[in-house]
Formats: sequence, C-alpha cells, structure tokens
Amino acid sequence: MPTYTCTAASGLLNQEQKDAIAHAVTRAHSEIGGAPSFFVQVYFQEVPEGDLYIGGGPLAHDHIFLYGRIRGGRGDIMRKSLIKRLSDDVAGVLGVQAFAVWVYLLELPAAAMVEFGHILPEAGEEAAWTKALSGEERKKMQAIEERLAASEGD
Repeated sequence: MPTYTCTAASGLLNQEQKDAIAHAVTRAHSEIGGAPSFFVQVYFQEVPEGDLYIGGGPLAHDHIFLYGRIRGGRGDIMRKSLIKRLSDDVAGVLGVQAFAVWVYLLELPAAAMVEFGHILPEAGEEAAWTKALSGEERKKMQAIEERLAASEGD
C-alpha cells in the first residue's frame, strides 16, 4: 500500500540511517495514516554524484527526497500532518535541517492496487479486509508486524 522511495546521493546514507528512516516512515504512516505497519514499504535509491540536479545545475548540498505513493481517501489535515511528520522525522534521523528533506505524496485509488494477492481496501476498511484473508496470509502479515516491533525494542 504505502510505498516510499527515499532518494539520496550515493554514499550519503549508511545502513543504520536507512534502518532508522525505514522505521520512522513506517511508524509515521501507521500512526497518522491508520494503515497496519505490514503494508508500509520503504526502499532506497542512490543517485551517483553528478546525476542529481536542481534548477538546472548539480545539487550543491545534501538532500533527501522522499516519494510516497499512498491510498487516497484521507483528508487534507491527515496529509499535511503526515508530510510534516515524515519531514521532521527524517531530518531528525539524519541530524539535518528540514530544508534538506523534501517529501512528496501521490494518492492512488485503493482499487488500483493489489498487495498480498488482493485488491486493497478503502481507507478505514483495513480490519475487515485483513479478517477476510486466509489464516496463513494473516500469519505472514503478523510476522512482519512482530519483526518491526522486535526491531524497535533493540
């Protein structure tokens, strides 16, 4: 469901920072957006030096670009809260000013996505959707949430 791509210059982020960003994005999206954490996907894309431009010229300072593709159906207040939280949390992980973190959200209709082999539910209908899955599918999703909870306890 929510898929976030974190784009940065090659070598800017180490593994510990990537882990912390992935956890922060997952928590923010789950807490503000209401989706279970097992839906949240975060992947990282590194751009070679000289391949990232702003205003027609090479980027002269370190920036992080976070692109989120999320289900539509939520209001402006939730979107603005989520964007602000994502920006603040990523900046906090990296110890940079919010100036360096750019966040973009693209909303897609739930009926335009399939995950875990099923068309996604509308916002707010996650519990009923999950309950309708097979026991085996629910166990796999539970394992994802348990892994996240265990890693946050470390």
